[in-house]
Parts: sequence; C-alpha cells; structure tokens
Amino acid sequence: MSTEGYRRKLTAILSADVKGYSRLMGEDEDATVRALTARRKLVATLVQKHQGRVVDSPGDNVLAEFASVVDAARCGVEIQEEVRARNTELPENRKMEFRVGINLGDVLVEGEQIYGDGVNVAARLESLAEGGGICISGTVHDHIENKLTLGYQFLGEHTVKNITKPIRVYRVLMEPGAEARVPRREEPKRKRWQKTALTAVFVLLAGALAVALWRLYVRPTPPSSPPAEVAVEEKVPFSLPDKPSIAVLPFVNMSGDPEQDFLADGISENTIMALSKIPEMFVIARSSTFAYKGRSIKVQQVSEELGVRFVLEGSVQKSENRLRVTAQLVDATTGHHLWSERYDRDMKDLFTLLDQITKEIVVALQIELTHGEQAAMLHGTDNLEAWGCVVKGYSLYQQNTRAENTKARTLFEQALELDPDFAAAKTMLAWTYLIDATYGFSGSRILAFKRAVALAQEAAAMDDTQPEVHSLLGGIHLLKREYDEAISEGERSIALNPNNALSHVLLSQSMRFAGRFDEAVALAERAIRLSPYYPASYLTALAHAYHDAGRYEEALASYEQLLNRCDKGECSSLWAHIGLAGVYMELGRKKEARHHAEEVLRLYPNFSLKTLRQGFAYKDSAHVDHLVETLSRAGLTKG
Repeated sequence: MSTEGYRRKLTAILSADVKGYSRLMGEDEDATVRALTARRKLVATLVQKHQGRVVDSPGDNVLAEFASVVDAARCGVEIQEEVRARNTELPENRKMEFRVGINLGDVLVEGEQIYGDGVNVAARLESLAEGGGICISGTVHDHIENKLTLGYQFLGEHTVKNITKPIRVYRVLMEPGAEARVPRREEPKRKRWQKTALTAVFVLLAGALAVALWRLYVRPTPPSSPPAEVAVEEKVPFSLPDKPSIAVLPFVNMSGDPEQDFLADGISENTIMALSKIPEMFVIARSSTFAYKGRSIKVQQVSEELGVRFVLEGSVQKSENRLRVTAQLVDATTGHHLWSERYDRDMKDLFTLLDQITKEIVVALQIELTHGEQAAMLHGTDNLEAWGCVVKGYSLYQQNTRAENTKARTLFEQALELDPDFAAAKTMLAWTYLIDATYGFSGSRILAFKRAVALAQEAAAMDDTQPEVHSLLGGIHLLKREYDEAISEGERSIALNPNNALSHVLLSQSMRFAGRFDEAVALAERAIRLSPYYPASYLTALAHAYHDAGRYEEALASYEQLLNRCDKGECSSLWAHIGLAGVYMELGRKKEARHHAEEVLRLYPNFSLKTLRQGFAYKDSAHVDHLVETLSRAGLTKG
C-alpha cells in the first residue's frame, strides 16, 4: 500500500464490539438494533467526555482514537461500567456486553479515517477480551501502569501478522482494590520454533487437544445445569445401548468441609475409570456426569438425558481417620434399587473399598468378567497421600491457567516423591508441560514440549496398560504429524478403555488428518454418545469430519451448533466461520459463504490461508488444496 498523500501520527486506539452479536440478532433483530443504537450513543458520549473521537462504527463495532492513552483507558473502563449498569435491567439472554481492546501505535491518516498496524493490533486485542472486559497492549500498560488505580493480569505474548515482535497482552482488572498481577517479563528468544517439527499444526491443534484432554481426564468444573444447546437444540431421545449402561454421579461430600471435596470426587472418578475398562459395559464419561454436581436431580432424569439404564449415586463422610461411604445402584427405567450398601472403614482401607464397590456393581449387573481382573481399581498406588496429591492436582490443573498449572505440577511432583512408581502422576505431570508448550506459560515452548514427550515415554514404560498415556502419546504424534503412530496409539487406548470419549475424539482427528474421513466421523459420533454433555471441541471434531467426508448438510448443522456455543463464550468462533464458509460454497450458497468469510477477516484480521494450509496438512494434499480454493472463492483470500 502506497502511503503517498497520507500523514502519520501516534495515537491511542480503542476498538469495541458486542459479544454474541449474531445470537442476539438471531433471537430478536428489532430489540438488538434498538439496544445497539442506545449503546452507540452512550459510547460516543463517553468517548467525547474523555477527549476522544469516534472514527467509525460499522456493524456492532466502534473504533475511536485518543490523544492520551490514559484518557483511552479511562474511557474503556467507564464504557464497561455504564454498560454493565444498564445490563442489570435486562434478562440474562438479552444482556449486551462489549469487548474492548486498546493499543498505542502509529497510524496512517486519510481524512477522518485511520489505518495501519496500530488499528489492527487494537482489533486483535478486542477479540482476546472477555465480554465486559478490556485487553490492552504492553505499550499501553507501560504508560498507564502507575497512573491509574487499576490491576493488570499478564496474558502472555501474542504474535500478530506483519508485526516483527510479539505483542504483550494484559487484561485490565477493573474491580475496586484489584491487585496488579504482572509477572516479570523475560526478553523473548529470537528462535523461530515454528521451523521445527512444532509447526503451525501445533498452534492450531494443541489448544483443542489440551482443552479436550483436561476436560475428560480430570474432574471438570461443571455448569450449574447441562448446556442449554444440548438440552434444547441437540437433545434427542437416546436408544439404550445393547449392553449394561451406567452413569456414576458425583458422590456427595457430607463432611461439611470443602477441603474434603477431593475425596468424594476421587471416589467417583476412580469408580468411573474402573468401570470404563470393562468392554461389556457402556459407561458415560465423567465430563457429562459431573455436570450434575451440586444439583438435586432424579435418577430418571439422568437416565433420559444421558441415555443409560443404571445410575450409581452415593455420599462420603470423613471423620478423623474413619471414612463412611454409602452407595446405591438404581435401575432408573423402573426405579428399582438393585443394590445399596454402607461402608465404615479406616482411611488406610480406601483402595480396598474402591475395589469392592466396583466389583459389587459388576456382580449386581450380572456381568461375567472374561478379561482378567478388569474391575480392579486403577488408583495405581498404595500410598494414600500420593493419591490425594494427584486428585487435588486435577482440580487445579483443569483451571488451565499459568498459576494453577504450576501448582498442579508441584502436587504431581510431590506424588512422585511419595511414590516414584505412580505412573498416573507422571502422566499428569507430562500434561502440565504440554499445557506450558501450548499456551507459552514457560520460557520455551520447545523445551516444554520435549519435557512432555520424555515424561510421557517414562509413564508408558512404568505402566503400559494406562489408556490415558496412549492417548497422550497419540496426541503428541498427531502434533508432530506422525499420523500412523498417532492412529496406532489411539487404537491402543480405546482397546484398553472402550468407554473413553476423549480417546475416540483424538483418534477421530488422527484419522481425519490421515485422510480416513468416514472412520473419523464414526469415532467423533461415538465420543459424543459417550459424553452427551460434551465440550465444544468434540463438536468441532465432528463438524470437520462431516465436512471432509463430503457430508455437507450434516456438517452445516454441526457448524451452526458450534457457532451458537462460541457466541455463548465456550470457544473461539474462528473454525465455525471457516467451516460454514467452506460448506456453504460446496452447497452453492455463495452469499452465506461470503458472509462467513468476511466474519473471519473481521474478527481475526491476522488470519491467512497460509495458516490454514499449515494447520490442515493432510497427507492428501489435494484435499486441503480444494478446501483452500473453496474458501478463496468464498472471499477468504488473505495469504
């Protein structure tokens, strides 16, 4: 772009848009337009109050500039406070939340318009912000850190296209008395790790893999109720499997001490894990059953929503070194209690108790074990303290933040100090390093990834019967584009645990990248059946598999469901818009395709087709070439 005839200036840029705007418009266009018009007037008034100027306001976006970066930050905070106050009068589904990004940068000026990297960075910061939140660049933070009574949380360095250095990103903490939490910044190393085996496929896939894995292998933080889109849009009556099917509800902590939650959760999770290894059973994943934690619910409703016949529920109470556990197994289709028991044991007998509960369930369901001691508990240690460290580490690790990931790693390391042969602890320790590599929590992504690989190999050597370690190895091979090895590890994981939903998702992705699309579809569908309240990443895998298999109508429906969940803050909308653009082109609906291509470029201005090629490096290069060509015709032409 020639800059002749333009002038340059340094300015503070504020970019804001509405979270979930597409959903709001889809539900009530008139009400949304009225609300947006009112919010625009509010924003314009506040921008003027803080000595700024509204540059443009296309769609739901507002772009403003300020001579002072302090004024820009004050304006952003007041915008969020005023909008939040107005939202208190609205029902939850009609609240209009803004996301705000603020940057200080050099821009090109043409008339009333401004252009350039300074504007692009502000738009990128906006997309990183939460609804009702503000993200600022490092340059903004450096100018306002000691001038405003705000707190700041460092979110890491993010690479922005055509900017030579990564952009430091901070979240503004607007609550009164918020403590500034800005870690010491290390100078970034100039190595281009993308040129190693960890190429762009790592960036695009690692996040989805890691999020899916921590949601299934650890205890998830459940929603207060099952996701609405599952209950309304996707909920269909399930046919009961042709084998005994069971959901293990979270055991209730009756101790009155929240610190003992880990004990109740650990008993529930270990019971699920043990039952899942029995091929003669159909066991719902913990990510779905823990959605009922803390809720009073009838077993009949659980049966209907999860599509199972049997439900296990119970409670745990600890008093000094004694443990009281009650459990009951119910045929939810009839309400008949098949088995119930109360156990009073010493804490040191916990593992024996867990084995006994599992075996009594198997006996009650009249399942004849033919694969050795399948019902044996998978705790993997005789050291109760080490087991407790791992269970506690799970609850920290699943929060997926730098601080909690570090705390979880310390607990997993403590578990290994207490029991060096505890393979599950080493597997989870490997995951903390893979999370580091994925999100850049540590100083070097490459070193973190290498450490994850080494620990995964050590864990497999310690206990090759762990289904989880084979899924971990499969994910590592997939990120390295070693598809045959990824498939082999995925198949091994499912053979060891036929009911592991995540193993099916990961194997589905490996099959898709190897060009085996029909198998990818079947595996993704199976994963969703095993985990009816599945994370959005499962739906992404299914939609991609439908698309690649040429099943466009099914892909369209899945991408639409995915976009709905993204609008509710569960995921990034990038792949939903890309998928919809591609599918609509395949169906000959060019207008809709172009709309979604434009949304990609609006929401993710640094995205390019080169990134897409790198992220979808199938063995069948002709297939990805076709996808890129299709998206180019839809209007996604960058790169």
